[in-house]
Amino acid sequence: MKFTVADLLDQLSIDAPTSTATLAKTLKLSNNNEKQTLDLALNALQRLGVIDHQEDDGIRLGGHPDLIEARLRCSSKGFCFAIRDDGGDDIYIRDHQLNHAWNGDRVLVRITRDGGRRRSPEGGVQCILERSTTTLIGQVERQDNQLLAIPLDDRLLTTIRLPDQDAEHLPEDPPTSLVEVRVDRYPVAQYAAEGHVARPLPLNGGAAADRDLLLTKAGLHDRPAAPRSSGKAPSAKGRVNLTSQPALILRSWSVMDAPELPAIHVEAHAGGSRLWVHAPAVSERIGAGNSLDLWLRDRGEAICLGETWQPLLSASVNKASRFGVGNSSDAVSVRMDISAEGDLTDWEFMLSTIQPAASIQPDHLKAVAQRKPKARTVPAVLKPIKDQLSQIETVLFCARCLTEGEKRRGAIQLNLKPPALDALGDLVWSDPSGLRHRWLDELDVADPQSILQPLLRAAHRAWGLHATSLDLPAIQLLRGQPDDSVLTDVAKTAVALDLPLELDDDGSPSAIELLDVIAKADHRRVLEQQLSHAFPDNSFVSVSEKVAVSEDSDNAPEPQEATEAVLTTASQTPLTPWTCAALRYVDLINQQVLVSLLQDGKDRPTVRHKNRLALGQHGCADNLTWPLFTASQEDKLRSVCTDRFVQRLNSRRRQGQELERDLIAMVKARSAEPLVNSEVMGQISGVQSYGFFVEVGDTSVEGLVHVSSLNDDWYEYRSRQNRLVGRKNRRTYQLGDAVRVKVIKVDVLRNQIDLEVLPDLTSTDAAGADGHAPITVMLSDSI
Repeated sequence: MKFTVADLLDQLSIDAPTSTATLAKTLKLSNNNEKQTLDLALNALQRLGVIDHQEDDGIRLGGHPDLIEARLRCSSKGFCFAIRDDGGDDIYIRDHQLNHAWNGDRVLVRITRDGGRRRSPEGGVQCILERSTTTLIGQVERQDNQLLAIPLDDRLLTTIRLPDQDAEHLPEDPPTSLVEVRVDRYPVAQYAAEGHVARPLPLNGGAAADRDLLLTKAGLHDRPAAPRSSGKAPSAKGRVNLTSQPALILRSWSVMDAPELPAIHVEAHAGGSRLWVHAPAVSERIGAGNSLDLWLRDRGEAICLGETWQPLLSASVNKASRFGVGNSSDAVSVRMDISAEGDLTDWEFMLSTIQPAASIQPDHLKAVAQRKPKARTVPAVLKPIKDQLSQIETVLFCARCLTEGEKRRGAIQLNLKPPALDALGDLVWSDPSGLRHRWLDELDVADPQSILQPLLRAAHRAWGLHATSLDLPAIQLLRGQPDDSVLTDVAKTAVALDLPLELDDDGSPSAIELLDVIAKADHRRVLEQQLSHAFPDNSFVSVSEKVAVSEDSDNAPEPQEATEAVLTTASQTPLTPWTCAALRYVDLINQQVLVSLLQDGKDRPTVRHKNRLALGQHGCADNLTWPLFTASQEDKLRSVCTDRFVQRLNSRRRQGQELERDLIAMVKARSAEPLVNSEVMGQISGVQSYGFFVEVGDTSVEGLVHVSSLNDDWYEYRSRQNRLVGRKNRRTYQLGDAVRVKVIKVDVLRNQIDLEVLPDLTSTDAAGADGHAPITVMLSDSI
């Protein structure tokens, strides 16, 4: 089928009817078979109440209040939940209510049983909006005279029938490859899913083969080529000439095709800092709705594969928008005043032309950190940037002020960087946009992109506040509230470790209280890792509906009062990212709105007025008494920020995050292969009723030790102390304990490491009859 149900619904609205002929044309359905498929889909959606189809009036979206849009998340145990787009409670889906939906699919769900105090609501899948799996990785097996593909991802609770000619891909013993299977037909009624083997995938073909395996698993290995378009040249009209400003490029990534990053300039100002952030003018090169823009929408974001990238932008646009030292470049800029406490006090957005003076690399910052404060000589590595050394110190001061201000207002920062493995390439460096994790990364003064993070977050908050004051559409990032049950588990662990934390009957301690205690603990990393599970995934949300304000409201705040109220809570304001348009399409959309404001926004009531309003300045909304845009311009801006499209961007983001986690897990497993038959020390990083997690090796590979493998005693889980205790020998396993193990086997395919616990040199009671007990350690991030 050339379209999905989600594609079809994207073309409909509740208010304006759409004809079937218009739908067919928009979806590019040309022959009769494709149009018949459209008719079948419309009839089915009408029966479900999703659409209202009147022959003489056209097609509208139905209200369908009892149908909930969600994404399926299944486990290998057969449990499935529908994760709601509106943030409501997850809905439990029994296997017979899946209606052939698979893990990751976007679906419409109807609740069949309300949830209780400790029970999730239950429901059934009524319609599959969009399939997330078009290809999968698996092994070929013959069962009951049928050739089947068994998915490697055991969350896909299905098998795929294969044609007889694919029998040539039956695996050897032991298997040396997997296969990529393309789905030709999804299961319908009593008919099973069908597919065919597209190609074999070697298991031990090196780093490139591993990347190909993971890309295939994520469905990102065969992406359409970029259209032939070099983009438009940014307009020279209205640009501020900042070429005399010694702007700096802070960059840690070393791969040539890595996305271009903003440049910055900082100077001391009123006891604090005056910061300029200059973003590459990508949005001005992309025509909204053209072939290049549609291609970028489908890609969603650039994906780091360690030693290589899948860029977001086409090669020509990426090259045209790239900043270079000494080269004049077009930019979209913001000037911000930041107090010594890290508060935003003023800002102004502008279109500009800049000429970066230097590029700051990690070796520069290392040399700066090692240099004595009053040293007169300049190390050789710093000589190319010696004129910028004072500005670098000001940049560090500004970054620290912003970071401390965020922490003071409730931000949670964790230090959970991946291990410094060469195979991870650019993944070892901080994400400059700060959107990679569900928390804020701790400031690393040796990583240029870590220093860039708080500076860009300030720019994103400034635009969020400015866009809100002018009632402009935007796509924002929302950070969910931490899970109280996980916070309670962390608190129990802290008490068991005799950390200075008091529990009362009023509820769980806050994440900030826990972090204050954890920061002083010897086992900080493993405690922070446990705490990280309390934070839900971030998601993008659309802010596109125009806010209606009653003119006769007595309680409505004055514009200046409203702006100042928002300004004081800037750290709690959802981030509105716009500076990294070469990295994420979300930034590109927000940057398009910003550029439209500066280029097309109406800065005076009529042409007869001489005084113009600076639409990029903080507080300009106080003096705005006329419409910023024409009706057609405003409709065009708001049309790109629809909820359904934002959900697609969220799906693309999840794909990239899962791929990144899988890649890090595989690289860690590969790094553990040389440890086979070696004795190593491990550290327990988490304890549950079913076992405990262990980190081994320099790469901190984490795995699960199941209680069934501890055959020297019967172990009980003490939830209050968060530990396992042996009934007879009273031996305990708790967070932070060191265990001496021997690596028996490493299975990279399943991210599984088999270990043996070696005898404790200080005690013989803990060993079994043969002096040791076998343990199987499973990596937590399975591919």
